[in-house]
Amino acid sequence: MDDTALMRHALDQARLAMDHGDVPVGAILVDPEGAVVAADHNRREELGDPTAHAEILVLSAAARRAGTWRLEGHTLYVTLEPCAMCAGAAVNARISRLVYGAADLKGGACWSLYNIPQDRRLNHQMEMAAGVLAADASELLTSFFAARR
Repeated sequence: MDDTALMRHALDQARLAMDHGDVPVGAILVDPEGAVVAADHNRREELGDPTAHAEILVLSAAARRAGTWRLEGHTLYVTLEPCAMCAGAAVNARISRLVYGAADLKGGACWSLYNIPQDRRLNHQMEMAAGVLAADASELLTSFFAARR
């Protein structure tokens, strides 16, 4: 599968977040062979947990399944540019590649405000691709917040 097809899968996950009032952000993690090993969406409202971002949930699930926190060779797809917490978790998990949809100009830590995944001061960096299906991801977020106003 290519980045666009995999991001569509992440967008499907994002839509599920709206069922329980969470911001529609979805993430999937793909192993080095191209298989989806984890998929989830934001669950902060559902779980009452400030760390229940889609990225954290998929990294945790994949690490549990693999029996190790090191997820080298994996690619993380997320519909919205990761925040500092999620970008840091991806670095700590040794993710090889990050692909995201919409930029987050107020909280993005992968190019908008910071560049945690490629910061040479850290002990791991990763390849990044931004803007994959960004319009679709942005529309989902815009619709969600418009409905709440």
